[in-house]
Amino acid sequence: MEETEKADYPSLPETRDPTYLEKGQVGFETSQKSEIFAQEYGVSSDKSNASTGHETLLGDETYPEGGLRAWLVVLGSWCGLLASLGLMNSIATLQTYIATNQLSDYDEGTIGWIFSLYTALCFLCGVYVGPLFDRYGPKWLIIPGGIGIVASIMLLSVCTEYWHFMLSWGILNGVATSLLFTPCLTAIGHFFRERRGFASGLASTGGGLGGVAFPLIMQSLFDKVGWGWAIRILGFVCLLLFTFANLLVRKRLPPAKNASPHPDFRIMKDKPFLLLTIGVFFLEFGLFIPLAYISSYALANGFSEKFAFQILPILNAASVIGRALPGWWADKIGPFNTNMISLCVTIFACYVVWLPFGHTTPGLVIFALMFGFSTGNNISITPVCVGKLCHTQHYGRYYATCYTVVSIAVLLSLPVAGSIVKATGGNYWGLILFTGLTQLIAVVAMYASKVASVGWSPWTNF
Repeated sequence: MEETEKADYPSLPETRDPTYLEKGQVGFETSQKSEIFAQEYGVSSDKSNASTGHETLLGDETYPEGGLRAWLVVLGSWCGLLASLGLMNSIATLQTYIATNQLSDYDEGTIGWIFSLYTALCFLCGVYVGPLFDRYGPKWLIIPGGIGIVASIMLLSVCTEYWHFMLSWGILNGVATSLLFTPCLTAIGHFFRERRGFASGLASTGGGLGGVAFPLIMQSLFDKVGWGWAIRILGFVCLLLFTFANLLVRKRLPPAKNASPHPDFRIMKDKPFLLLTIGVFFLEFGLFIPLAYISSYALANGFSEKFAFQILPILNAASVIGRALPGWWADKIGPFNTNMISLCVTIFACYVVWLPFGHTTPGLVIFALMFGFSTGNNISITPVCVGKLCHTQHYGRYYATCYTVVSIAVLLSLPVAGSIVKATGGNYWGLILFTGLTQLIAVVAMYASKVASVGWSPWTNF
């Protein structure tokens, strides 16, 4: 085997012909067969069989692209993401409440570690969740994930000390969420190829809708029944949603022969995948900062507490639309192109709207709508970008490898943001500049990944 060979990739001719992209494949720079690919599928590594192996694999993989079973999987994924990512999109409400009540003696940066550890574990644990899904399917991941999240919520309702919150939410909920949302996202790829962007975006609207409903529910219940029962009621709602997810989410494609449940970081040697991972790293680094700090920003700039809690649902409402519509666009112009356009909108929202006009009500609302719409697209389409660079039966491993690296970004993002606010004397201009910068780096890296895959033309559907 030569050093230029790429592990886990199907063999393709030496071409960048966009017709391969229409089948969800990338025209890689080599036509040599990967040893791992040959071992897992029983395909000869002889160059003379390369084309035949590729055609056989594409012929064997047929996708329903619809039908009752496929749409029930989308519905089940929607339920699972409504609960899991809905909670993730509600962290600003939780952080603002405990920062002004149970943990009022702690600064923003210290409290931020609770929620940054939570988001980091959501992605970091995917290093095993993705491959386990590839091998065993979703059922035995969704069950413990759902139980863990509900247990975490119930424990959260009685937390009073910093370490209570760190253990119950930061660690338990982070690990459990990873077990749940990874199979919910991955299973859709077993039923959709041409319409994967639309189907994934539709399922991802659950996370945005949860980010609208949960903060409003909590705000209403805090005044009526107090913190404890407000959080417990939220837990019962999530339990019902997890039950539906477990009943409906299924996988369809068989596991790869001799597939390992362990990650294979050799795939990072592929330049397009490496550049994409760098782009997603910075995308996620900046994405969670407004989600966690927009309510605190509103309070610091003199807005009422009621408005400070409502601005997050406004952002997440725009995210619902942003998760659904761009999925359709991604199927037309390509997921990479769609993501880059949305990143440019995010940069515009930070530098042209939030920075100069965020202290006004119209300015902050417009920013929330623009940021929510654009990042909603990024959340739903980024997994499709990963799928563009790998074989479907290895998607879980590629997704997990990418987001294991990304977990470092989300671990650091909120403490870094809190430190920036502290360093600027409680002002948020530094945080805004930093958020926009992360998105600028992300769009450059994603374009570089596209160039490495299909060339320089910005008009190529990819």
